[in-house]
Amino acid sequence: MGKAHNLRHDGQMTFQPPTNLTIVNHPLVLHKLTLMRDKNTPTAVFRQLLREISLLLAYEVCRDLPMTTRHIETPVAPMEAPIIMGKKLVIVSILRAGNGLLEGMLDLLPSARVGHIGLYRDPKTLQPVEYYFKVPDDIASRTTIVVDPMLATGNSTAVALDRLKEKGAKNLRLCTLLAAPEGIERFHQAHPDVPIFTAAVDEKLNEHGYIVPGLGDAGDRMFGTK
Repeated sequence: MGKAHNLRHDGQMTFQPPTNLTIVNHPLVLHKLTLMRDKNTPTAVFRQLLREISLLLAYEVCRDLPMTTRHIETPVAPMEAPIIMGKKLVIVSILRAGNGLLEGMLDLLPSARVGHIGLYRDPKTLQPVEYYFKVPDDIASRTTIVVDPMLATGNSTAVALDRLKEKGAKNLRLCTLLAAPEGIERFHQAHPDVPIFTAAVDEKLNEHGYIVPGLGDAGDRMFGTK
């Protein structure tokens, strides 16, 4: 996996991150993230940027997938060529904003199975409420990537992972666009065995549970509902 950093988006020191946190601070990722943060970026551009950045994040999330070899013949000679070992991946989208990351990952991993978990955050308690759950029956035997653009309080994501583990999922990893220190700590306490991949760790949560400076509500910006 990539190296974890204890740097904020502006380069300042912040909390001590868990060792299984990977910040994908590639220049292309950071550039696209800056464009997404801008409140003047229109919905169509925001959606396209999210799709592009998710593809870049997928490279890092999949960096350590187990490999094997297959005997093939090139136009020049036979060879033992490297290929990913085992069953295809499962990508689980936490609705609704997770679908933005899902689309980009499917561009890179078109054979992946797909699951969905519907959760919304109660505006008063900030606790997650489940309204939909559908994942492949054989998820226990597959590497599972959970995608959700914002790791804010961490409550919804932690509950989603609880449900996936109840279904037998074992090899799990979380991919998110932005994370708050509070969300990382909450999630890591609940699921210390699950690696976290994110493009940036921001400063904090505000009193409404939004990431600061963040980029607003990812779902609203992606679908143009506000």
